[in-house]
Amino acid sequence: MVTRATSHSTDGDTRRRVTRLLLERGHATAAELAHDLGITATATRRHLDVMEAEGQVETRVVKTAGRGRPAKSYQLTPAARTNFGHTYDDLAMEALRWIRRFEGEDAVGGFAAEQVARLESRCRAAMDAVDSDDPMARAQALATAMSGEGYVATASVIASGGQICQHHCPVAGVAAEFPQLCEAETRVISRLLGVHVQRLATIANGDGVCTTHVPGKSGHRAAGADGGSGPVPLPDPERADR
Repeated sequence: MVTRATSHSTDGDTRRRVTRLLLERGHATAAELAHDLGITATATRRHLDVMEAEGQVETRVVKTAGRGRPAKSYQLTPAARTNFGHTYDDLAMEALRWIRRFEGEDAVGGFAAEQVARLESRCRAAMDAVDSDDPMARAQALATAMSGEGYVATASVIASGGQICQHHCPVAGVAAEFPQLCEAETRVISRLLGVHVQRLATIANGDGVCTTHVPGKSGHRAAGADGGSGPVPLPDPERADR
């Protein structure tokens, strides 16, 4: 008799093998995976259905040479690939520790400034068409540009001006030990918006979101204050593209 716990353990092992096979092959049909797993195609599809529902795999249609129905091929989602991890953060951490040990804190700051300079250049190009005298419009454009860089950023109007929220930080693990990265990024945001901004929270410091306050024109302040209902969201940069 197979107990429930044993069954769950076996299912988990099989799905890990499916994940490994898809990582190695790039993509495969249920029949191809079943052959490598040594189980039936029906059983394999059952595992794939669960993995697809969990966001671990996605499908694409592959044309066949004959006149039959197109085959369904499976591949890992980006979310599934992150489960394998990498050593890039560890390598970056050790490199920055070496710089700090032999060159000092100023050298770490210089390195951070050089890294975010590339981000600044790309974001500035995306903001060229925005009114330089309207910090809120520029904040919205900057949030859109930063989302394209992986920060999942949004901008909103609040009573005291506005704020940019970054819901993801690609270097949070490194920035937790080296806040110079956050400081350099804040200076970039300030230069791009043309106003002095203030970083209120950071993911690297344990907060759920990186939040940057942006002082706005009196008109923007009034919009938030007169409404009496707190923050007034700007259009979501991602929804604007839909």
